[in-house]
Amino acid sequence: MNDEPLLEVRNLRTSFKTERGTVDAVDGVSFEIYPGEVFGVVGESGSGKSVTALSLLQLLDSNSTVEADAVRFKGENLLAKSDAEMQDVRGGEISMIFQDPSTSLNPVMTIGEQIAEVYRQHASSAESGGFWPEMKRKYVTGTSKKSESWQRAIELLDIVGIPDPEARATEYPHQLSGGMRQRVVIAQALAGDPELIIADEPTTALDVSIEAQILNELVDLKNDYDVSVMLITHDMGVVRETCNRVAVMYAGELMEQATDDDLFAEPHHPYTQGLLGSIPRITDDREWLDVIEGTVPDLIDKPAGCPFRDRCDRAFEMCDQPLVAYDASSDSNSEPSEHTAYCHLHNDHVETNADGHAVDITEGAHAEVESKRVDAKSDEMVRADGGDNQ
Repeated sequence: MNDEPLLEVRNLRTSFKTERGTVDAVDGVSFEIYPGEVFGVVGESGSGKSVTALSLLQLLDSNSTVEADAVRFKGENLLAKSDAEMQDVRGGEISMIFQDPSTSLNPVMTIGEQIAEVYRQHASSAESGGFWPEMKRKYVTGTSKKSESWQRAIELLDIVGIPDPEARATEYPHQLSGGMRQRVVIAQALAGDPELIIADEPTTALDVSIEAQILNELVDLKNDYDVSVMLITHDMGVVRETCNRVAVMYAGELMEQATDDDLFAEPHHPYTQGLLGSIPRITDDREWLDVIEGTVPDLIDKPAGCPFRDRCDRAFEMCDQPLVAYDASSDSNSEPSEHTAYCHLHNDHVETNADGHAVDITEGAHAEVESKRVDAKSDEMVRADGGDNQ
């Protein structure tokens, strides 16, 4: 894996002003995405996965506030960019695939036209992508079938598995099935030749067989074009099949980060264990699937410390302390750790029994929490001093 991250997020915080109060939708999230990998962000509805992605691209409503110690893409601070600069980033360097292609595609434009437009705006093209030339294409002449952008649109439709792409390019979204529309959106995302694709629940509305095909398309594109993918999902099965590394989110905060293999072989956070326990398996002899009792807390009035504490059967007195990242890797000498758990059960001064419950807290437990918080802040200051455009 490349040592330098393509995307680096440090202490991302996103809140919304509402009539009831401030909603802390994303609360101190940090992660990296490296070139050529599929990075999964998993969690149940309301965990802050989609808001995290939209925060990175500055696509949130005006009642939102996005803050972070750093959001660096190829070393550049995204949060310091103007809206005009972000328009070049969106679709060009970072593309996004939304849940419902029906809301992403223009119903009165052919799919070829929509893909060609993205290509003209963001890729190297001799065709003008200015306002008036685009208006003329949209409402008067259409894109020439011999043009570079139209031919690229057909090529991309072929790449994502659309049969007879020349004919399909002239059709409108309503003439395509749900699976084909999702492939069109993937082709559109590729049109600007991005280095990172954010896929937000890209298979939610599709049946299982089509879901598998779409996920295979994403993995193939990652391998063939060296595109990194941030895959947002609530489906642990999807994570297992597609991701290299995974971040588990709950109530706007990180619970655990690990490689895909490590997470499924040895999950360390009680929430992750609960998610995995709820998955049916072919070898299951359980009469009932495991469930996580309760609901996600109100984000306007979250409990102090770990937001999962009220649903956790292993909660103990330190769960009211701020969350910090503990090394959960099997190799304690790995630098940096590829497996971190945001759970005080992994504090060096907390003794647990065979069932994973805390049985004793020795002197120094609270000092370790504070030390990790200070170390994390110091590490970010060093990164900021050495980073570009900070």
